[in-house]
Amino acid sequence: MYGTGTKKMLNMLILDILKEYSDSEHRLLQQDIIDLLKLNYGMECERRAVKNNIVSLREMGYDIVSDKGYFLNSREFTDAELRLLIDSIFTSGAITNKEAHTLVKKLEKFSNKYFKSHVSHIHSSVSGKNAENEKVMDSIAAIDTAISKGKKISFSYLQYGIDFKLHPKRNIRYVVSPYQMISNKGKYYLVANYNDYDNISHYRLDRIADVEILAENRKPMKTIKGLEKGLNIAKHIAERVYMYSGESVHIKLRTNENMMDALIDAFGKEFRVSLDGDSDITVNLNCNPDAFFYWAMQYGQNIEVLEPESIRERIQKAAYEIYKKY
Repeated sequence: MYGTGTKKMLNMLILDILKEYSDSEHRLLQQDIIDLLKLNYGMECERRAVKNNIVSLREMGYDIVSDKGYFLNSREFTDAELRLLIDSIFTSGAITNKEAHTLVKKLEKFSNKYFKSHVSHIHSSVSGKNAENEKVMDSIAAIDTAISKGKKISFSYLQYGIDFKLHPKRNIRYVVSPYQMISNKGKYYLVANYNDYDNISHYRLDRIADVEILAENRKPMKTIKGLEKGLNIAKHIAERVYMYSGESVHIKLRTNENMMDALIDAFGKEFRVSLDGDSDITVNLNCNPDAFFYWAMQYGQNIEVLEPESIRERIQKAAYEIYKKY
């Protein structure tokens, strides 16, 4: 908070009051501002000083409207934008409840007290229900630094045990060359290269702990299979529905127009469609075969894989194994 022992800070204190207490539906009269200065900061102020400081704030670029009172008309974020960001935080599975609430508290500072009262009910929602790793933010900061400096990192990679707690997947630390952090379906991943191989690997950020930035430079991206021409994030995600590593293959399938929503949700718009009868369509796309297999199993009654034969056989075998269980 600003030092309140001098009136040199009066314009900033008035700006704080306008941010916290005003909007188009809650306009402040000069006397309201004077009363809030006294209540919040112990600052005495005259009406003329309020007017003069608001003129000064306008000259500094602040959008303060004077119409039946004063209010701050524009902010860094609209309430709708803040709601969208807050909803995104609370539906993220990558951070803990504590971290989610801390982030939301920071975002709330970009609006006023009326906005805070409207979203207070959200705070009872369950957020980050799958996140137990409280060091996610530390990991993100360290990885971001390593990417910027072009350095390798090492870390422990965690997995859940039958005690429902996270434990190191193995005793040996992972050493990777980090290239990009990306979000996909509410989860956050590190796109990297594992030190002993020359292809892409993916790691859940909420499973990474104890990140150490190494002195060794990371491998050049152009030497990694699949990254020779750089990383096209949209294409990368579209071809790896569940972030499986490995090369993509061409896939051809038959389905109907009603599946377009599901196709676009999974693969973006990175596929080709041709009509096949009245309502059937033929779809050509590129995807990681493991990722596509699990996607196809969800929609087995609505699609038929035509190519490649290896995926047809894999789905056929899996369907038969399921059939035997029932």
